[in-house]
Amino acid sequence: MATDTPRQCVPLTCHGHSRPVPHISFSTLTKEGTYYMISACKDGNPMLRDGLTGDWIGTFIGHKGAVWQARLSHDASVAATASADFTAKVWDTYSGECLWTLQHDHIVRAVAYPPDNSDLIATGGMEKKLRIFDLTESPKATNGADSTKTISTSNAFEIGAGIHTASIKFIVWTQDPNILVTASGNMLRWFDLPSRSVIKQEALDGEIGSCEFFAPAPEIREESDIGGGLPVLGVAAGKSVYFWGGYRAMDELKRQKMDYTVASVAIDTKDRKFIVGEDIPATWARVYRWEDGSEFGESQDVVMRKACANYSLDIHKGHHGPVWSIAYAPDNKLYATGSEDGTIKLWKNCEGPYGLWRQNGATEGAKTAE
Repeated sequence: MATDTPRQCVPLTCHGHSRPVPHISFSTLTKEGTYYMISACKDGNPMLRDGLTGDWIGTFIGHKGAVWQARLSHDASVAATASADFTAKVWDTYSGECLWTLQHDHIVRAVAYPPDNSDLIATGGMEKKLRIFDLTESPKATNGADSTKTISTSNAFEIGAGIHTASIKFIVWTQDPNILVTASGNMLRWFDLPSRSVIKQEALDGEIGSCEFFAPAPEIREESDIGGGLPVLGVAAGKSVYFWGGYRAMDELKRQKMDYTVASVAIDTKDRKFIVGEDIPATWARVYRWEDGSEFGESQDVVMRKACANYSLDIHKGHHGPVWSIAYAPDNKLYATGSEDGTIKLWKNCEGPYGLWRQNGATEGAKTAE
């Protein structure tokens, strides 16, 4: 049920990275109701964590440059990372071993999986080329000192050759497995895979800072959610945030002009609110109501906040640098923020105790995840 009551609690802080965190994402729910979080970092060491607690599970070792993006497959059995070392890599999330190295000719900024297939991977970056790799055509690596299978771009197929004029920063796969969306410069483009052509494009307010799909796990989605139970595409660009819905994410649901340059955005489709991360030099993320775009903290919220001295408001002041990435957990009960300051913070998004939040507004033993 949607609520208009702020829920801000003391966040959990996940340490471990030594440089800025440009991207974080969650897995889907497992059969046991657990989930995972993966983070990309400019220190070159992407990390896998327990999504509920933020506890470190493992670090994927092998990149020789900054890692710009990291995503988990639909079943969380493998992960893909995009790096400044001119490669994307595919990892076994159980053993931590690198299964494939996808060799490129320039920095790789973006990777994406289809909604229910871990055999296909889309990549993009400074080459300004959108490519699809079919891993079924390349055998997995076998155990050994030099076991990684390297796949060159000649074994991939390019979509929309010559279309992109700027680095591809984000790729997202819609619910229609034939439709991909790319964010490049200030342009958002929808590509049809069978024809390898652009079928829709939008020029946005400025350089795109984030481009992600948001929806809770399928088993808890409802038609009353924003987007009618389908994932909603949220995009931050310039001083505006945008949202598209539908099976192909082509139906514009909302656009909102902000008073500041935005770095990232995320939408809570069930509680009907969205979170915006401010760009340089700010260090905050702000929460807004979906219906009218008003910020939590205005009108009726002011009284509540003044009455609770320990309430941290719905202006997130925990980071010491811009918030580059925001992601919701698949059960919708928490969300995570990744920052220039090298930390990830987990914020409670439900009533009552949850995970390490044993009391409303406090975490057990003021724990930080290592």
